[in-house]
Amino acid sequence: MPVAEPGARRRRIDRRFALLALAAVLGWSGWLAQRHVAGRATLLDRAESALTDLRLRLAGPRPPPAGLVIVAIDDETVRREGGFPVARATMARLIEGIAAARPRTLAIDVLFLEAGRQPEADRALHAALARAPTVLAAAAVFEDGASEAGIPVAAALHRPAPEIGAATASGLVNVSEDAAGVPRHLPLVVRTGEAVAAHFVLRAASLAARTDPVVGEGAVRIGATTVPLDLGRHLPLRPYGPRRTIPTLSAAALLDGTVPASALADRVVVVGATALGGSDTFATAFDPVLPGVELLATGIAHLMTGGGLVRDAGVRRLDAAASVLLAAAAALLIALAPPGPAIVLALLLLAGWLAAGAVAFAGGTWWSAALPLAAAGLPVLPLAAARQALDRRRAAALARSEEALRRLQPAALADRLAWDPAYLAEPVARDIPVLFIDLTGFTRQSERLGPVRTRAVLKAFHDLVDATASGQGGLVVNFMGDGAMVVFGALDPDPAVGARAVAAAEDLIARTAEWIAREPELAGAGRALDVRIGAHHGPVILSRLGSDTNQHITATGDTVNVASRLLAVASEAKARLAVSADLLAAAGIAAPGEHFDERRVTAIRGRAQTLEVWLGRGRLAS
Repeated sequence: MPVAEPGARRRRIDRRFALLALAAVLGWSGWLAQRHVAGRATLLDRAESALTDLRLRLAGPRPPPAGLVIVAIDDETVRREGGFPVARATMARLIEGIAAARPRTLAIDVLFLEAGRQPEADRALHAALARAPTVLAAAAVFEDGASEAGIPVAAALHRPAPEIGAATASGLVNVSEDAAGVPRHLPLVVRTGEAVAAHFVLRAASLAARTDPVVGEGAVRIGATTVPLDLGRHLPLRPYGPRRTIPTLSAAALLDGTVPASALADRVVVVGATALGGSDTFATAFDPVLPGVELLATGIAHLMTGGGLVRDAGVRRLDAAASVLLAAAAALLIALAPPGPAIVLALLLLAGWLAAGAVAFAGGTWWSAALPLAAAGLPVLPLAAARQALDRRRAAALARSEEALRRLQPAALADRLAWDPAYLAEPVARDIPVLFIDLTGFTRQSERLGPVRTRAVLKAFHDLVDATASGQGGLVVNFMGDGAMVVFGALDPDPAVGARAVAAAEDLIARTAEWIAREPELAGAGRALDVRIGAHHGPVILSRLGSDTNQHITATGDTVNVASRLLAVASEAKARLAVSADLLAAAGIAAPGEHFDERRVTAIRGRAQTLEVWLGRGRLAS
């Protein structure tokens, strides 16, 4: 079975990691997207609430549409009444005054659920309500969040008492809050058994338009205005600003007659409590205690002008698709690209989408912010950690491989190839020294030692040769059994290369003698075991030899052949060292006779010209 190349194996592992990462984020983001499209609660809801408020504040307050005014039962009105609730006789006078100004619609956010103690006051209030197109507040009671196709199902309804509202339309004033308790929607329809009850704002907007609403699954049409709806016929809310952003008049001023009729004529007038402790309040992005009447007035304005937020099924599907795509892109980037740039690019993609979402939100389209953050942002950290772990494991394996490969090359050569992989990709001609080393008499010793002990002794000798040569800048090109070939000046030109080669030969003879003397396995070898060196200096071709996938560094040329033949010359002369005059000249040794035992002019096998050689039988004098 063929062995896969390291590059192919790495690509296979990367593909597997990418597929696993993609499957994981698609499962995660798909689950979140499915729940978002279906409108189901998740742990993201609180984050979405905070991010929605942030985007509301970034977009800032907006002017409400014209034609809408709030009549507030404020602190001054409650003070005059001596407390809350306001007497029904007072409410009758207030509504008569508003009706006299001929409003377009009157929407009263006050619950009259029971008959009062003064029947005449209830009759007066009933008569006042009949003088203008009016909607009264009703309330629903819910249990366990039951719904049908997202439409809330009420356990009970509380409508105005017949004595007051028998002839007046009513609508529910319930508000849908998110997980953080912030009002985000108004349920335009609520199921109550077999019937359906409409919301207060839907009734008011329909009365103002003088037409019946058409409530569809994804939108409501009132006259010429079509407003997109969220799931379950919910109207998304977008507060215009803090309290009193919608024009507000005090009920006390109306009762005093200090408000001109023109302030209410042909307007939608919403009556409700704003007094401290006498009204329901809600926390919004612009105001922590926004009165409920202002929230209802906001909903009426949205239905009248379409100026609210758009978050329908199409927007939710866009959220889901974008989140899944962002998550897939982040997973593939981290799996296939370098981790640092991949994380940055993934975060930039996510930030770009969130910025686009903020712009869309300012324009009235409510893209989710928490969904893409959770779908694409949350997996970034564990995926990056997994990728880092994979890279660390790969780096450790690479380091082990590099360490193993370094042992197959001299340390200096391995370092050179590490920072200069193209070293000797093209052959280089250079004049350098070449040494051949042979451990004479070792064949008989290996027969005595056996293969295992022979290998241990040879390794010790090879370590000695490598350390001695490296100390003088030499490079062991090849170990050949009990011998070695060393070149000097192979990595970089060095004017002192000749002297270094001679010094290495001298040092090697001395250190080998010491090693033989102290090596227990060689005890008793005596003069039967010794080192022999042949050394020459001249032109050499340094190059890589081998196939495209299996190469080694070598030196070739006549100089190499001559250095090898000088071993035979040393053997014939029973000398430890045979050095050519060319190497001594390169080393700057002008008088070799002061250091060597004998000069010879000898023929070299395979070479026409003779060669001047100097022989040494011991350590050179210092």
